[in-house]
Amino acid sequence: MTPKLVLFDLDGTLVDSAPDIAAALNAALAELGQPVQPLPVVTSYVGDGAAKLVERAVGPTTEVDQEVLLERFKAQYASHICVATRPYPGVVAALERFAAAGTPLVVVTNKPGDLARALLGALALDRFFADVLGDGDGFPRKPSPEIALHVCARHGVAPTETLLVGDGLPDVRLGRAAGCRVAAVTWGYTSRELLAAERPDWLIDAPVELLTLP
Repeated sequence: MTPKLVLFDLDGTLVDSAPDIAAALNAALAELGQPVQPLPVVTSYVGDGAAKLVERAVGPTTEVDQEVLLERFKAQYASHICVATRPYPGVVAALERFAAAGTPLVVVTNKPGDLARALLGALALDRFFADVLGDGDGFPRKPSPEIALHVCARHGVAPTETLLVGDGLPDVRLGRAAGCRVAAVTWGYTSRELLAAERPDWLIDAPVELLTLP
């Protein structure tokens, strides 16, 4: 496949941001007198946006004010957004190849859009992307296809000529709902088995494979 447009998820796809997300969440929990949680547990919460992250961290029956926790998490994360976060091996090289070919690239994430843009800027990855859209930017969160359909229309590219790349179940489901081709990546935060059960077009084990999809 030679896509005319590529939509990328962010956390767990382009970058391993879980350490910084966990540190910010635990700092916010500690401020409210709540127990901190280990990295693997916090990682399992990632993928459906910041509000869902804090909801999962304290559970549905908590007496903690989730709105307060959410704001404290965002403040902690915004001030420590790129301490340990790094692009996955091979990601930058793949982005460079797409850019050299003139393929428009867009980030579509459930992360708050302002934080996504700040993170990509801190990592000097923002130069690769025509746009970065996330939670709070006027679209329902993934797996709603609305954001992908908007990006396709903006670039004048049919969904069938668009590649959606992500590590999460919301990514695969968004791609399917929008009519995009879907490459699910196995190096992120969702198991290969769960991704395979969603029947993406491809399961990708390394970023370089995105450049030579059949």
